[in-house]
Amino acid sequence: MFIVLLKFSTHKARTSQFLQGHNAWLGRGFDDGVFLLAGSLQPGTGGAILAHDTTLSDLRKRVDEDPFVVEDVVRAEIFELSVSKADERLAFLG
Repeated sequence: MFIVLLKFSTHKARTSQFLQGHNAWLGRGFDDGVFLLAGSLQPGTGGAILAHDTTLSDLRKRVDEDPFVVEDVVRAEIFELSVSKADERLAFLG
């Protein structure tokens, strides 16, 4: 499982230019079954994605295709999480 942090760069003002492409990119991640959730980092510092069922190298390639990343609107950090304990409501992730 992976946590992807997309933190705004100094080009945050360009967000609206690439928002449609970013949203389409997010949609593909959900359609492909890789993204489980996505949301905003508060207070307005960027976004975060929970991803699974992929490899680190494949996820890096996917993240590198995000228009926000391509256009330096955000800087991406990927953290791999080795889950050792989870609430039973998340058993479907196992």
